[in-house]
Amino acid sequence: MQEGKLVLFSAPSGSGKTTLVRWLLDQPLNLSFSVSATSRPPRPNEVHGTDYFFLSPEAFREKIETGAFLEWEEVYTDKYYGTLRSEVERMLAEGRHVLLDVDVKGGINIKRLYGSKALAVFVEPPSIEVLRQRLENRGTDSQAIIEERVKKAAWELSFADNFDTIIINDDLETAKADCLNAVKTFLEGSDNKHE
Repeated sequence: MQEGKLVLFSAPSGSGKTTLVRWLLDQPLNLSFSVSATSRPPRPNEVHGTDYFFLSPEAFREKIETGAFLEWEEVYTDKYYGTLRSEVERMLAEGRHVLLDVDVKGGINIKRLYGSKALAVFVEPPSIEVLRQRLENRGTDSQAIIEERVKKAAWELSFADNFDTIIINDDLETAKADCLNAVKTFLEGSDNKHE
């Protein structure tokens, strides 16, 4: 059986990455979504192993110590998120292509680990102003949080060149087509690239 490949998506908050990832999972590409781990408590209706792998902060830190994560981040004190190496490796060994939705630093780290076996896609907003508008239109965050996210987005945009492909999400249908084309080309390509 041929081993699967990795497709990872990273983007600043409000770029439309989650919308694109969900849409791609519905396409006939044999993509399996990698469920992340978190130390935050489950929300109502969230299922362990389906939405997240829910771990205590102590258990999460133990897994960090043993190198169990491909990437991880402490977003707030004792609120960790990460990608379990064992989950990704299991799916790849089963011949499945794995789709990851990770932060920018995590995306760069995973690309570095997997090289040509991974396609790193960066989803970019058309501009910081458009990003700010999208975050405001969501109506879920205070102005202070929006400003924090916009500031972080400007920093994250400086890493776009570390990714294989940059998709500018100005028009959703165009962005979907660009994503599909990039992912299909990568999955159908041969493995004769050398590091």
